[in-house]
Amino acid sequence: MTSRGSKATARTSSEARAVARTQTLIKGENGIGTVRKTTLPGGLRIVTETLPSVRSATFGIWAHVGSRDETPALNGATHYLEHLLFKGTARRSALDISSALDAVGGEMNAFTAKEYTCYYARVLDTDLPLAIDVVCDMLTGSVIREEDVDVERGAILEEIAMTEDDPGDCVHDLFAHTMFGDNPLGRPVLGTVDTVNALTADRIRRFYKKHYDPTHLVVACAGNIDHNKVVRQVRAAFEKAGAFKNPEAEPLGPRTGHRALRTAGRVELLGRKTEQAHIVLGMPGLARTDERRWALGVLNTALGGGMSSRLFQEVREKRGLAYSVYSYTSGFADCGLFGVYAGCRPSQVHDVLKICRDELDRVAEHGLPDEEIERAVGQLRGSTVLGLEDTGALMNRIGKSELCWGEQMSVDDMLARIASVTPDDVRSVARDVLGRRPSLSVIGPLKDKQASRLHDAVA
Repeated sequence: MTSRGSKATARTSSEARAVARTQTLIKGENGIGTVRKTTLPGGLRIVTETLPSVRSATFGIWAHVGSRDETPALNGATHYLEHLLFKGTARRSALDISSALDAVGGEMNAFTAKEYTCYYARVLDTDLPLAIDVVCDMLTGSVIREEDVDVERGAILEEIAMTEDDPGDCVHDLFAHTMFGDNPLGRPVLGTVDTVNALTADRIRRFYKKHYDPTHLVVACAGNIDHNKVVRQVRAAFEKAGAFKNPEAEPLGPRTGHRALRTAGRVELLGRKTEQAHIVLGMPGLARTDERRWALGVLNTALGGGMSSRLFQEVREKRGLAYSVYSYTSGFADCGLFGVYAGCRPSQVHDVLKICRDELDRVAEHGLPDEEIERAVGQLRGSTVLGLEDTGALMNRIGKSELCWGEQMSVDDMLARIASVTPDDVRSVARDVLGRRPSLSVIGPLKDKQASRLHDAVA
């Protein structure tokens, strides 16, 4: 009797744990901007943001897998898989998938990054059930046929060739390699011609089964939607596919760990017969969880974030040495990058590099005046709000926040964090980040004498 009672109690406890858990993460006014989250038995998370004033909705599924999860032999597998999920399921052909969204004027796409992948569709609010069914079917029911792998290989090789034909894009891949070397963060998201040619349908299927478990996924939906209806529709779609293998499984948490970058002062030059030389001068930045990221965002805006920024004024406005010049930050789970990009005539490379390096050194040593910081704070606050004016941007924000941080922050809280940045905060992060010895990546037709002088910029 005791034994049977214990088993019954265990079953009851198990069943009690395996229920959907719903919570309100951000409470908006009159329901506007309310963010809710439901965790289903099996570990699937669903987050939504309600915006009743629009007539559209964007539905997305974020996968906790990116190119940094690949071995050297699998480089490009995440992006390859992104393509293949559009090629058909047990219920739909590739044409069925595309025509379903086209028939209602919807938009559907996907993107792969170093730490995550996202599939999404934007439709009229009345067509949201269709978008949910199609995208969920793609994520849970892909068949990954041999013939589709072979056909899509050609398209991906063309995408790699297209990227390599754009040195302004390619130089950022080169900079990642300069900073990280031959490890996952240093390899291109698209893979290489050799790795893509070597990938087989069987290896991609195994990669798919390993990384597209519900515990690795976050569903995000924003617009004129009802949270409970979205949950019911998503749950039905995943249950139909038999995706929930373990009702007690818990979601995978945000990434953690430590990634050491390569020694500073590295220079990589890729010789190309281009009209311009494309350069990225940079150093280690901050991880995306670092609390100093708000101050770094203000610093980045002041240095190279707009027409009034220091780099734009010094390089373009005063001297006309480049058409495009800007700074940027990239934050990963355990590290980050800060970079300055410029495209200029090959004969002007050393002048541009000297100006950029002098500005970085000057700001690292002396900081920025209060008026520049105040202007950057205002610019960053405004661009943050303007960048969240459509349902696609809202879906991106809540999906990425859940996957990468495991929490949500309201727009008002974000604006408050930016406004709370002080001049001392900016000067401190400038010393810490810009005070480091930089590394340099260059693509262009530099002659031997020019190339030999590149090390001067990182000395």
